[in-house]
Amino acid sequence: MDNMSKTASIEEIAEKAYGASSNIANAGPAIKLNILGTLRDLLIKNKKRIEAENAKDIESAKAAGLSKPMLDRLHIGEKTFSSMLNSIDDVMKIKDPVGEIENIAVRPNGLMVGRMRIPLGVIGIIYESRPNVTVDASILCLLSGNAVILRGGSEAINSNKILASIVSESLKINGLPPEAVSIVPYTDRSAIAEMISLKKYIDLIIPRGGEGLISFVTENSKIPVIKHDKGVCHIYVDKYADIKKSVDVIINSKVQRPSVCNALETLLVHSDIMDGFMPEMLAELKKNNVETRVDGEIMNIFKNKFNFITPATDADWDAEYLNLTLSVKAVKNMDEAIEHIKLHGSDHTESILTENYTRALEFIKKVNSSCVLINASTRFNDGFELGLGAEIGISTSKIHAFGPMGARELTTTKFIVFGNYQKRA
Repeated sequence: MDNMSKTASIEEIAEKAYGASSNIANAGPAIKLNILGTLRDLLIKNKKRIEAENAKDIESAKAAGLSKPMLDRLHIGEKTFSSMLNSIDDVMKIKDPVGEIENIAVRPNGLMVGRMRIPLGVIGIIYESRPNVTVDASILCLLSGNAVILRGGSEAINSNKILASIVSESLKINGLPPEAVSIVPYTDRSAIAEMISLKKYIDLIIPRGGEGLISFVTENSKIPVIKHDKGVCHIYVDKYADIKKSVDVIINSKVQRPSVCNALETLLVHSDIMDGFMPEMLAELKKNNVETRVDGEIMNIFKNKFNFITPATDADWDAEYLNLTLSVKAVKNMDEAIEHIKLHGSDHTESILTENYTRALEFIKKVNSSCVLINASTRFNDGFELGLGAEIGISTSKIHAFGPMGARELTTTKFIVFGNYQKRA
């Protein structure tokens, strides 16, 4: 297929999605629930086909030498398949945001002014690795009344195509155009370039993936972009922290699933508790096979006792490892910790561990990441865990939506005015 015909095909996909968007925007809650229920049944019915297509992707990924974290993201095992079904169940329990009227107020002239939630229109989602995003993105866009164009990574092309086709089938069965959910079947970068230029048909682009993808999309898109950028997530262990409980939370944040964006990457520790905290912390990290890279202060104190620690470089403070590697830095006070997060963080997820409530409140006031936690694992910055049912991803753009994006975050509002024949003076 030459470039001209490919360009036309991508534009045709977008044009059809645009045409279908009004149908899904006007579908009532009952129809949307029927679509989701049908989708759930079809996924179960087609499980073996999905696994077979996913196996093709896994085989190709292994041959291409993809890393273990990438293979983990790509694999649709029992746990991932169950999570897709659970996402549908949870989204079916969410209140349909479309048509909801907010903030009604009466003006002095008697006009009643409010805001009504409406779909964004057509959303283009560009993502890598995780084929379950195909289902999560589709169900959230459908519940929020949006058409969606999906462009997954080349490593998951077979998985994404079959999942998207099943979603389209569920639309068709329920009398809605299947083009309301479509997938770009081309895997090269030029397909992304074409997609992000189609401002006539697409209202919003959401990229989620590596730095290269995010940079390319944000620098070249002619359509508004909400970034779902990397997660350089921090935990600050305050001088008033409970040491035992803090160690447990840190291990959970780093080890429970290190290949995800809300996993801990940098640990900041108050210098005053170094002697009481670090020996237990380092021992637990070693026990969990975490490669630990530390700053000069920690290295000087503990290098003889803990010979497995290695010196951190400047690059480590900006790293999203997505594996069992952790950088650790000593800080003199909370302000130094906050300054480090400001310089090296990615506005994703930060947590403070402390028994001092006043200091905790100061931390969450001064740190402006998409989710700031007190005495809790960074792994809780997740749409499901925060009550959204599922998520498109975690927005690191401080516009429209910041943090996990569920169905409500895929809508906007329009002003509506109820009058009684008023005229402007």
